[in-house]
Amino acid sequence: MGKVIHFEIHASDLDAAVAFYQALFGWKIQRWGDAPYCLIDAGEGPGANGAIMQRQGPAPAAGAPVMGATIIVGVDDIDATYARGLELGAEAAHEKLPVPGMGWSAYLRDPDGNVFGLFQEDAEAK
Repeated sequence: MGKVIHFEIHASDLDAAVAFYQALFGWKIQRWGDAPYCLIDAGEGPGANGAIMQRQGPAPAAGAPVMGATIIVGVDDIDATYARGLELGAEAAHEKLPVPGMGWSAYLRDPDGNVFGLFQEDAEAK
């Protein structure tokens, strides 16, 4: 069975994207050699590590359909993380909504136009 082991976020401005994701999630991100590619260490526990790489072409337009996959990041406090994302320059893509029997989800557009999700487990659902 295939399992996601790595993800890549495309960015027009690598330094700006690194600063955004470090500030929002506390990820450790470092350049990989001389390539326009930065490795993401998302920390211990389940889930994949990833990278931020140089975008090849224009950023996605606001309101356009997602072309590719959307990463969902597990957070302890979805309301605080959503608000912090907005403070850091993200835009709302979809406000918080319940995922019955599981928890809560919400979606943001990062400053470069990429849609990503947040998910908070509901302790009551376990």
